[in-house]
Amino acid sequence: MTATSPPVALAIAGTDSGGGAGLTADIRAFTACGVHGAVAVAAVTVQNSVGVEGFHAIPPEVVAAQIRTVAGDMGVDAAKTGMLASTEIIAAVVEAGDEVGLGTRVPLVVDPVAASMHGHPLLAPDALDAVRTLLIPRATLVTPNLDELRLLVGVEVVDDDTARTAARALLDLGAGAALVKGGHLAGSPEVVDLLVTADGTEHRFSSSRRDTPHSHGGGDSLASSITAGLARGMALVDAVALGKAYITRAVEHAYPLGAGHGPVSSLWSVADWEPR
Repeated sequence: MTATSPPVALAIAGTDSGGGAGLTADIRAFTACGVHGAVAVAAVTVQNSVGVEGFHAIPPEVVAAQIRTVAGDMGVDAAKTGMLASTEIIAAVVEAGDEVGLGTRVPLVVDPVAASMHGHPLLAPDALDAVRTLLIPRATLVTPNLDELRLLVGVEVVDDDTARTAARALLDLGAGAALVKGGHLAGSPEVVDLLVTADGTEHRFSSSRRDTPHSHGGGDSLASSITAGLARGMALVDAVALGKAYITRAVEHAYPLGAGHGPVSSLWSVADWEPR
């Protein structure tokens, strides 16, 4: 009996040698959410639970070639971007992505990674304009955290009104939809994520806030689980609901690892099994 091939989701991002974030988190979320994960490695970071010690950007033409090679063979049902590091890499991703339909016939989730959770820069300062003018206009959905929102659109999110303002500013840049995440907004017992689509429709996704320092890879995991939903053919709102459910469980099961911030976990989704 031949197994049926699952949908394919492509992550275009950087590695995390500590296994908490980046492509490692993407692949975990893809698997937990029922899709095959493919990758285009854009950077190799040197990091652990304490922080990022450095990174090496992959040559832009190699990043683009990975996208073309995967799409040309197995196809891509949805894609997401994470750490892209430089204007040159962003331009190469956009060029290859246009060739294979990312952001048009293939849903594209843009997670505009600018810095690690420890504050270490992961995006060259001059690359912000490339994110605004090249990447976001092609996004089916853009999923910045609050720090990235400040960098991209200059809005300090402190409540529902400023979250709405920030989302609309992203839509003005050309995004198909914007998800303003409330995980970093302190002072509320609820984590509220606001989804605003290009036609102005709003959807709110709420969960109880969990008091834990172990949230490494949370943003990557949310974006990649939404991408998995889109790869499975879900409507955007349903895919975001899937992502919200996944990251809520992942944070609930986050674990300490190393001397710093431990990762959110996908292990709750792994069934117990025994060797035959």
